[in-house]
Amino acid sequence: MRVLGLVVVYLIGSIPVGFLISRMAGGVDIRSQGSGTIGATNVLRTMGPAPAIATLLGDVLKGYLAVRVAEVFGPQPGWGAAGAVLAIVGNCWPIFLRFKGGKGVATGLGAFLALAPKAILPAFAVWLALVLAFRYVSLASIAACVVMALSVWLLGYPHVYVAAAACAAVLIVWRHHANVKRLLSGTESRLGQRASAA
Repeated sequence: MRVLGLVVVYLIGSIPVGFLISRMAGGVDIRSQGSGTIGATNVLRTMGPAPAIATLLGDVLKGYLAVRVAEVFGPQPGWGAAGAVLAIVGNCWPIFLRFKGGKGVATGLGAFLALAPKAILPAFAVWLALVLAFRYVSLASIAACVVMALSVWLLGYPHVYVAAAACAAVLIVWRHHANVKRLLSGTESRLGQRASAA
């Protein structure tokens, strides 16, 4: 029964929010537009603010919900931690889109809002500061997930939460490897510009 619960959590994470919203908003396959990802940043560049906000909220909500569902199946801290990681895995590699999904940032935000909410504030502060200073969402997201993982550790959350946050940071940074290459080459798109090809 508990194994089934983890499958359910992964499936929640796999819900392709950006893909569905883009289809409903304009009949567009967001995977063929901009950077080719289904996250809120690409939806913003391709479809505009309203679909992007809906995508962001949907991804955050599914991350939060995944952790809460995992905690129902297993009240021990390890179950919520597993739920957070599986939600991000589902977002990045969704079964519904042949395992080609987003980058896990908004889903990770939702998951850790449920799991370790005090760690979100310093991460968000870093994200906002970098976006305002440089307008690189990818750079801000990479830095924020690392700060979140450090914050979970420094704020004294259970070790299993720290491990989950570290796994989340590794997954999110890995999913941004193409962005890192573009940042290093000076070709990464800034917020407000058209996305570079994935």
